[in-house]
Amino acid sequence: MLNPGRIIATERVHSNRHDWHNLRAMLPYLWEFRGRALLALGCLLLAKFANVGVPLVFKDIIDAFENHTEPLLILPLSLLLVYGSLKLSSSLFNELRDVVFARVRFRAMRRLSTRVLEHLHRLSLRYHLERQSGAISRDLERGTRSVATILNYLVFSVIPIVVELLLVAIVLLTKYALIFTLITFSTVLIYMIFTFAITEWRMDARHAMNRLDSQANTQAFDSLLNYETVKYFGNETRELARYDATLAQWEEFAVRSQTSMSVLNIGQGSIIAIGVTAMMFFAAQGVVSGQMRIGDLVLVNAFMLQLFIPLGFLGIVYRQIKYALADMDLVFKLLAQVPEISDTPTAPALQLTHSSVRFEHVHFYYQPERVILHDLSFTIADGERVAVVGHSGAGKSTLARLLFRFYDVNGGQILIDNQDIRSVTQHSLRAAIGIVPQDTVLFNDSIFYNIAYGRPAASRAEIEHAAELAHIREFIESLPQHWNTVVGERGLKLSGGEKQRVAIARAILKQPRILVFDEATSSLDSKTEQAIAQTLNEIAAHHSTLTIAHRLSTIIDADQIIVMEQGRMIEHGTHRTLLDAGGCYAAMWELQQREHEQTSLPA
Repeated sequence: MLNPGRIIATERVHSNRHDWHNLRAMLPYLWEFRGRALLALGCLLLAKFANVGVPLVFKDIIDAFENHTEPLLILPLSLLLVYGSLKLSSSLFNELRDVVFARVRFRAMRRLSTRVLEHLHRLSLRYHLERQSGAISRDLERGTRSVATILNYLVFSVIPIVVELLLVAIVLLTKYALIFTLITFSTVLIYMIFTFAITEWRMDARHAMNRLDSQANTQAFDSLLNYETVKYFGNETRELARYDATLAQWEEFAVRSQTSMSVLNIGQGSIIAIGVTAMMFFAAQGVVSGQMRIGDLVLVNAFMLQLFIPLGFLGIVYRQIKYALADMDLVFKLLAQVPEISDTPTAPALQLTHSSVRFEHVHFYYQPERVILHDLSFTIADGERVAVVGHSGAGKSTLARLLFRFYDVNGGQILIDNQDIRSVTQHSLRAAIGIVPQDTVLFNDSIFYNIAYGRPAASRAEIEHAAELAHIREFIESLPQHWNTVVGERGLKLSGGEKQRVAIARAILKQPRILVFDEATSSLDSKTEQAIAQTLNEIAAHHSTLTIAHRLSTIIDADQIIVMEQGRMIEHGTHRTLLDAGGCYAAMWELQQREHEQTSLPA
């Protein structure tokens, strides 16, 4: 039978191990400004020396007034000036520490955020198809913010408390009876053990809150991304109910977390009160017995207040550090994800003399139990246009994903100009290929920006010419904001045909050696499709082109047509030879011709 306590203890050991690993992983982000970090630490030490010096000088002031043999008008005045200087120094060095360390903290956040985004771009398409955008965005936000939180608390709370405790211990041990040091550190130790134990117990609720928070955010994000679908089916109430149900669970854990925090605060307050009372009892006894002076009583009291005011926040600091470490763990787990597709260390750039493409005995599956491509072989000669047709699920669009090396083949190889695409850098491979995808997704920016994305260094004249070839320039210049028109998130402000023409302009601007058209005109009306088909034919004349098509009328001029069914090539040839063969292609052609005739009949 499993022991739940043992399981939880084991999980905590693993968690602590991860925490130390993550803290070590954060050190490289601080190394860039190690000089600043050391200077900030120096300011911190000077501030604490000044802070501990204030009660000592205040004691001397009290003793000076009590000691009638001293010249009262001279000595207290000098001590008051020292007292004021120490107070000013404490504040000044604290502020200097903040100013010096600010660059370290925010640069670490910047570096980590950039590295995470870079890593996300390196991860495979499979990861991005399976991920939940809302949850990742919330985890990244919390994770990168956790770096600043940890650095903040370590430099501005934990280290100052430790330094001040050591300085106070030195003063108490050298000037007073051992009992004062024992009371001080016993109280601190009991306080810390109690705080850490209760906080560890509360972490389960915090983890559950984080999980539910990410889940709720994902649900809200997903419902907004699918805004039109929600409206089509009138499911606003359903989406709200789903979102609210998750938040209801979050609320329960949040209440449990807040209640247990109150228990923690009561316990902390009790420990501090007992410690201060015991300290003052022995100090008062010392004054009564003549072993201590009034100034000593004031000094001990000042030390206790000075220690326990920041110590009162230690529980909060510990909780926040633990929460930040939990949040940071999400980011470092993400960074630990190994990219499915990666370049070999010595991979050269793709060298193109010709732009021939060859699929040799390609075998591929997303999951082993469902094979997508079976022993597929064909060649696209330099400057040749090859079209692939077939029913949905035949594996047509998978060809484009494999050519871009979003996935690696499970068998066989894909060659460009006799170079296995797995042996060259991904960047050079993708630079040589342009694509017009079936589902065009645009950035939430201007039309100009989205077209220029194909080649950011292109001149305005080149961008406008590409738009003209894609038959979208006239439409752009008819808009109120012209080229500066913002297309909305994922291009939602544009119609499907308009987005596709932007994608065509973007691909034209890129000027690649190899072109892939994946249902490139599927969202266009017949008139625009014919005009763009002519443009695509002109562009394709100087490129090796792979066209994935549903409308057979758009590929009748292809040099070779490949017919696929369930991941296998069942026919290939020109449009005329395939019609003459009277096979699957001929049947598809006849069916589409009948559908076209029926839609062309007057209502």
